[in-house]
Amino acid sequence: MNKQAIVESVHGKLGGTKVQAEEVVDTVIDSIVHTLKKGGEVSIAGLGIFSTKTRAARMARNPRTGESISVPSMRVPKFRPAKALKDAVR
Repeated sequence: MNKQAIVESVHGKLGGTKVQAEEVVDTVIDSIVHTLKKGGEVSIAGLGIFSTKTRAARMARNPRTGESISVPSMRVPKFRPAKALKDAVR
């Protein structure tokens, strides 16, 4: 399933136009991204929790040259599935 399939599913459920359904899906995605950028956490009951995690700085190796390079610390997105989602997938 991709974003377009989600838009069609929302359109089928809510009616209206596909453009309106796409705006709804975009708004949900943008809200999640905006909250994560601010360092917040998004919890959707039955689905899971979107959050960010700080990955520590580390030394890595360039596979082409074998040279060691420094990788700075960075924030990365993280998703913890809800129990209901885990049970549904089993």
